Amino acid sequence: MANITESLRNVFKIQELRTRILFTAALLIVVRIGAHITLPGVDASLLAEAVRNQASDTLFGLYDLFVGGAFENAAIFALGIMPYISSSIILQLLGAVVPYFQKLSKEGEEGRRKLTQLTRYGTVLIAALQAWGVSVRLSSMTVAGVSIVPPEVQGAGFTLSTIIFLTAGTMFMMWLGEQITERGLGNGISLIIFIGIIARFPHSIGDQFTLSQDVIISLVFVSIMVLIVAAVVMLTQATRRIPVQYAKRVVGRKVYGGVTQYIPMRVNTAGVMPIIFAQSIMFIPSTILTFFPESEFMQGLAGYFEYTSVTYSILYAVMIVFFTYFYTAIAFNPKDVSENMQKQGGFIPGIRPGKHTADFIDNILTKITLPGSIFLAIIAILPAFMVKFGVVSSFAQFFGGTSLLIMVGVALDTLQQVESHLLMRHYDGFMRSGKMKGRLR
Repeated sequence: MANITESLRNVFKIQELRTRILFTAALLIVVRIGAHITLPGVDASLLAEAVRNQASDTLFGLYDLFVGGAFENAAIFALGIMPYISSSIILQLLGAVVPYFQKLSKEGEEGRRKLTQLTRYGTVLIAALQAWGVSVRLSSMTVAGVSIVPPEVQGAGFTLSTIIFLTAGTMFMMWLGEQITERGLGNGISLIIFIGIIARFPHSIGDQFTLSQDVIISLVFVSIMVLIVAAVVMLTQATRRIPVQYAKRVVGRKVYGGVTQYIPMRVNTAGVMPIIFAQSIMFIPSTILTFFPESEFMQGLAGYFEYTSVTYSILYAVMIVFFTYFYTAIAFNPKDVSENMQKQGGFIPGIRPGKHTADFIDNILTKITLPGSIFLAIIAILPAFMVKFGVVSSFAQFFGGTSLLIMVGVALDTLQQVESHLLMRHYDGFMRSGKMKGRLR
């Protein structure tokens, strides 16, 4: 405890680190303010009444968790940062199959600049489509027969203003995230999602102990989820080390190599990104179905994409497994690792250099990624089943696997950056060894 207190004092002794923390906090406050500014034309009092009468165990309730209540407030930040994430996913998928995007990804800084620009264009398009769906949904919501959007306000003007405000809100949040990443502390996009989830904590606690008849169920559920998440976090941070032998090379009078090093391969190289990617994709069908509020067929179809449905859980789990492998392939390319080893005169004992080494690494990576992806999928869908046992939906979503994994992952990554700043300036980190257990190996 004394070590942590001393480390916290050291954090604020470093001017640059102190400035970065305060800058990050200020921008996250702006994010929270935007989550409470209601869209023009929406009756805020009727909206609050409609939200109280609406079930929270829908996918929109889960979406609202990620945007910190902005969706149920019909706020200008109601779409959150999800359109940007969806656009990023599409560009990364295209980069894996379309030669043009593959070429851009290999063009260095200029290629990355073009990809960033295309991602922003995609964000505008996706946000505009989702904003259109939100305008249709808001126009169809009523309380005791009274629309939350007055009839005289409804129409092309309301739809256009909603699209403009929500799209601009998403782009502004994207810019805030980039500023946090560049000038603040941690990954800005992840921190925006993180602060949105944290903001729902009082609401979820209140719902559970107000609406639930059994407090014991609540306590048991929280205990189980915390233990499971802790176990999964420890498991997915585990590594397998592959020995690499570097042969001796004599250049002039200097001798290089002759040592054995290790390639660390984590069970879950992708971290929490597969969950965020899969979740953003799962929001798309529900967004499309909001365009047809009066169609019985479409609303019946929407039932298959409800947060607690079996269909949703299966699709969600499959997509998490897919994105775990996909993101791992982007972050750790066995072919590139093999080529770099060969250039430096390294080899894996018993394995021929080149393609055989790449295949060997890829085989190991495939095997150790599978259990990590399956555990991520199980813990992500577990809260949907806990709702069946009487746990209030908002409480299950907050303490469920998805939210806890994101919060733990983002918190550890941010803390790791703080640790790096402290060690660079010869201060003790949060661990006396200078390393954070479970994150640095």
